[in-house]
Amino acid sequence: MGVTKQLRRAIKLVAALNLAYFGVEFAVATLIGSVSLFADSIDFLEDTSLNLLILMALGWSVRRRAQVGHVLAVILLVPGLATLWMAWQKFMLPVAPAPLPLSLTGFGALAINFSCALMLVRYRHHHGSLTRAAFLSARNDTIANIAIIAAGLVTAYLWPSAWPDLIVGLGIAVMNADAAHEVWTAARKERLEAEP
Repeated sequence: MGVTKQLRRAIKLVAALNLAYFGVEFAVATLIGSVSLFADSIDFLEDTSLNLLILMALGWSVRRRAQVGHVLAVILLVPGLATLWMAWQKFMLPVAPAPLPLSLTGFGALAINFSCALMLVRYRHHHGSLTRAAFLSARNDTIANIAIIAAGLVTAYLWPSAWPDLIVGLGIAVMNADAAHEVWTAARKERLEAEP
């Protein structure tokens, strides 16, 4: 089986897993009022869109893939903007989320994202900015999930306030902005290399 066919299969599975866990995490985030889970749930939805776009663009020319890379960089910013809005709401009414559902949901998200990162790691240098975007997104999400679990534990045992959740949520927004910059830079490099 060729690399592109294997990559397509991996991306389809990653998209399906992200869409499924978006529903779970968004429901829990809404129920317990968690900024970090809200940010991560929106990120699961963004990852679904990102992987479906990548799936469509794999067979395109380098120039068109670079254009999609720019679109993906912008898409990576969406969860950060949604998180800033949710964080602002939380600043107005700083209530700590329930730590047990926060940590348990974070563990579930970690399992999904770590699995996705493992599926994509071997393809991160194929097809330029597209697969780089997919891998970076899964890798950053894995790091974010560890931070969400930590926020739940800190809230439960050390600092029962909204701040650990808020800090992690804002950290996720910053990580997504950095990934967007990296994908934009890779797409620009691809576009310049594709020009005659």
